Amino acid sequence: MNRDDLAKFKKWFADYVDGYYTDDPARNHMIRLKQEHTGQVCKEINMLGQAVQLVAQDMFLAETMALFHDIGRFEQYAAYGTFKDTISENHAELGLHELARHEVLSICSEAEQLLITKGIRYHNVRTLPEYEDQRSLFFARLLRDADKLDIWRVFIDYYEREDKEQDSTIVLGLPNKETCSPNVIDMLRRKKIGDARDMATLNDYKLVQISWVFDLNFRPTIRAVHERGYVERIAAALPQTREIQELVAIAQGYIDEQLAGPDHAY
Repeated sequence: MNRDDLAKFKKWFADYVDGYYTDDPARNHMIRLKQEHTGQVCKEINMLGQAVQLVAQDMFLAETMALFHDIGRFEQYAAYGTFKDTISENHAELGLHELARHEVLSICSEAEQLLITKGIRYHNVRTLPEYEDQRSLFFARLLRDADKLDIWRVFIDYYEREDKEQDSTIVLGLPNKETCSPNVIDMLRRKKIGDARDMATLNDYKLVQISWVFDLNFRPTIRAVHERGYVERIAAALPQTREIQELVAIAQGYIDEQLAGPDHAY
């Protein structure tokens, strides 16, 4: 694929999303949130791609994955009124169905289509499959890093808004209680990614978001998290208990270790 192909994809995406806007301001807010998220993930993946010196062809592929990674979110929200996969559908698979239904990727070669669909399919899995080829895993890791960078931005903006009202859709309907689940705490303490199935409160979700640092793949991503103060800003929205301060210190220490260690691609 080439630059013209990417331009066609962007035009199709804009037209597709326009079809989901209605005269309902609340619905439009959520559609716009996902549309803006997509644009930001495209910017993040370009930043990462340049940092790891991708060739032009691979940059086009990476940005296409970013452009379409959440295409299923629009139909998901229209059909179910939620972004929670566990009570609706897996939005990655739903997105692949939409792309196939509209034959969007038909202008790409079979090899390109396979890479793009794998990147989308794997962007929201808990762990990447070990059996995949290295090129597919490379793009999946790049997309997952870019996606996390902007998801952190979205939630931190929400946590830091002084005039915010509880938005159950953004926070997946989780109650804003002081408590934190033991399993979520234990996973972070062991430097593991928190499991969404263990989340019972909004504070659990914040801790799971902090635990995502243990699933980053590229040094430029880790550097961006450090420079933007993402962990510290999420921590500021949590109860300032000794236990939580210890968990935050574990995540911060991990980031410091990764930045101080030998450079690597992923």
